[in-house]
Order: sequence, then C-alpha cells, then structure tokens
Amino acid sequence: MNNKTERELAQSNIAENRKAFHDYHLLETFEAGIALLGTEVKAIRESRVNLRDSFARLENGEVFLFNVNISPYSHRGYAEHEPLRRRKLLLHRHEIRKLIGKTVEKGMTLVPTRLYFKNGRVKVAISLAKGKKEYDKRETVKRREADRETRAAIKSRR
Repeated sequence: MNNKTERELAQSNIAENRKAFHDYHLLETFEAGIALLGTEVKAIRESRVNLRDSFARLENGEVFLFNVNISPYSHRGYAEHEPLRRRKLLLHRHEIRKLIGKTVEKGMTLVPTRLYFKNGRVKVAISLAKGKKEYDKRETVKRREADRETRAAIKSRR
C-alpha cells in the first residue's frame, strides 16, 4: 500500500541518466541546485527534460551544466528559453573546492545522474566519475547476466 504524502511523491525522479551508469564508474555524488528560468521549471514539471550526453564542467571557480535538454514549455506564450543553454549549478564553496581537486586527476569528469524535486526546488545529483573501458562494460554485462541466471536457478529449485 502506498502511504506517501503528496510532497514525498513530488520528490520522485524527474529524469535519470541511465547511460552514465553504463559508461562510467561513479565514485562520489553531490546534490546541487540549478539556476533556472521560470519556463524551464514549468517544462521540468511536465517532464520535458533529457539528461543523456550531459556533463558538468568547472569554469572560474563555478560549476556549469552542459547539454541538458529542457524542451520548451507547452503553454509558454512569448517567454521562451534556449533548450540546450548552459546552466549554473549551486554548490557550497567547500564542495566546489573538493571537485576542483578531484577533477584535476586524469580521466575524472562530472556527470549528472538524476534530476528531482526536493521541497519544491529542482535539484540535480552530479557524480564524480571515471570513464569505463570497453572491457569493463562487457564485464559488467557478464556479471549482471550471471546474477540473473543464479536467481533463476534458485527460484526454479523452490
């Protein structure tokens, strides 16, 4: 039985970047706010957002989100936003310093993994990630299939 309040239901995922889980080893996750326009927030409430191929980058001590596609709001009128514009992420200064230290390392990048509402505000979970090699991806698929087969074998014995 679902005993969640309206506010808890509103905190569910808006968008998820499943491709990031496949292409990267996710090491550490941070929660960040995003500086958005009003029409962008309304479009996000309509689930008109896509995180595929998006990434975050540090520029001049600030963190920006690139390639997040927020489609135009359906009832926009004259107010319109650019769907692929870069958006500033709102993080604490100590978190940004930590990210600067970590992203200097070779092969480290910032990837948004999910977009969600928290207390009526849009939040994004960005993860510190290291790119997977092709053999890592194959190994992950093999492990997943093996787990699935063992679960099926256990279930058939019952």
